[in-house]
Amino acid sequence: MSLILFLAAAIQAGTPLLFATVGEILAEKAGNLNLGVEGMMLMGAVTGFAWGLYTGSPVLAMAGAVLSAAAGALIYAFLTVTLRANQVVSGLALTIFGSGFSSFVGKSLIGQTTPQAIKNFFKPLSLPLLSNIPYIGDIFFKQDVFVYFGYIIAILAGIYIYSTKCGLNLRMAGENPAAADASGINVSLYKYIHIIAGGALCGLGGAYLSLVYVPAWQDNVTMGRGWIAVALVIFATWNPYKAAIGAFFFGGLDIVGFRIQGNIPVSRYFIDMLPYIATLLVLVIISMRKNMDNKAPKSLGNPYFREER
Repeated sequence: MSLILFLAAAIQAGTPLLFATVGEILAEKAGNLNLGVEGMMLMGAVTGFAWGLYTGSPVLAMAGAVLSAAAGALIYAFLTVTLRANQVVSGLALTIFGSGFSSFVGKSLIGQTTPQAIKNFFKPLSLPLLSNIPYIGDIFFKQDVFVYFGYIIAILAGIYIYSTKCGLNLRMAGENPAAADASGINVSLYKYIHIIAGGALCGLGGAYLSLVYVPAWQDNVTMGRGWIAVALVIFATWNPYKAAIGAFFFGGLDIVGFRIQGNIPVSRYFIDMLPYIATLLVLVIISMRKNMDNKAPKSLGNPYFREER
């Protein structure tokens, strides 16, 4: 039973990573490397918490998180798509801005907790029939609404990317924007839409941390999860289905320290390093397995000049 509880907790810990990873996959599939994931998660976390605290509405709290992070993504999209600024520098600037924004806005929120109405809304909910499946039901289907929404987002993103015409156009814009443009695809529009949508998902990941997972405001609530999400995109080989597996795996690494603390003679600080050590190992392993399925979109990180087509 303790293993089942651990795995169920790993799902919860991995949910913010899932939102952020799927969001970054959408942006990178469009050919834009957005390193501002951490910043957008922080913007979504503080705005969602503030809106939730002052309105008591879970819907408005989520809306605030989405709008705030999407606004940050829009700024990034304008810089990198319209002005063709360097994507790495723009993403890092967005992370720095998001960190400062959350610290500034959240200064008056420190010590505040999520309103009871929101806590009640996000209480664990057992899904009929599915929650009765032995073992699997206890792990996956006795979670809160936010977790279920994460499942849906990962599935819908996979269907969208691999099984729809718009998804094909998205992949074409990320692989060969010149050919996509020649085919009548509005490359800039696809980039804008998916960068902003990706930012919105990152905001939801941050909101889950501040509203449900913690649930209280604390400075730097993401604690580097945005950077792990960027690495998880590579681990998942830009596949939303694999992103779910990777997110829940790293969620387990994130909480393993609480489970084994005091049971083994290992420094707590070393245990806290496990997710980041695993991230480095994953990047090394993936880079060694060079094949077409593991490769990033060909135009990733490169600005598109239509005049050079």
